Amino acid sequence: MIRTVLAWPENSVVGGVITVVVVVVLAALSTRLASAIVKRSIRAFARRGLKNENGGRYGGWQVRSQRIGEDQGGLSEQRRRHRINAAARMISHLVSVAIWIIAAIATFHLLDINPAFFLSSAGFIGAGLAIGGQHKVNDYLTGLSVHFEDRYGVGDRIVADIGSGEPFDGLVDRVGLFSTRLRDEDSTIHVPNHHIAVVRNLSQQANPVTVRVKTPDDDGDAAEILRDLAGTDGLTDVVVVGDVEVRDVATGEIEMDFAATQPLSERVLSRLEERFEKL
Repeated sequence: MIRTVLAWPENSVVGGVITVVVVVVLAALSTRLASAIVKRSIRAFARRGLKNENGGRYGGWQVRSQRIGEDQGGLSEQRRRHRINAAARMISHLVSVAIWIIAAIATFHLLDINPAFFLSSAGFIGAGLAIGGQHKVNDYLTGLSVHFEDRYGVGDRIVADIGSGEPFDGLVDRVGLFSTRLRDEDSTIHVPNHHIAVVRNLSQQANPVTVRVKTPDDDGDAAEILRDLAGTDGLTDVVVVGDVEVRDVATGEIEMDFAATQPLSERVLSRLEERFEKL
């Protein structure tokens, strides 16, 4: 179809120029459209993560760990939106690169140019791009997984091995497309994403959980029963951290406050209550 529209005489310089211009314009429009679709799709998917009564989120892009000194309704939601927007930009950039590669291939095809000529005459350039691209792809995928898994984010204090000998101890300033900007008392450090291998996040804390259940036959065993149920079939997400506080709230019912390694969904909490009722 494009060849029909661009039906210029063979070897026409004008025809070649117009072909390139049309392909570039179509690629630019496709990039903008694809970027908008990707961002809206990711944000729509993220909104499907519903907020549970404990302040955490489950489903897509959940707040996996609360931060020290962070109110659950405000800063945690801002952090979640920042992660969503950052990941949306990263994926839209990937789509844009794919579109421009397709546009370049289409241009070669329409102009009857064999791309193998350029690759063979500048093989060392292709090899260099392949090696450099390998690291960039690694950095890109690492950055995307950091946002999705909520390993660390802007404002977190981390201790990490960044390949410089001594572990880095400081704050995260920015998690970018290919690199992360870190800051300590003396300077700012830009580190490729894949170089941040082992991370200790000092800003994350266990997630507070409150569950209301039927009082077991022996009140003193409620905390022990909870620990025994945690990690069993259907409750593998329940990992109790620290002590369990038990208090009476009504006749035949108690409330237990404990900390978990991740926010628990309503389904998991309901399943936990059902297990207590069967005891």
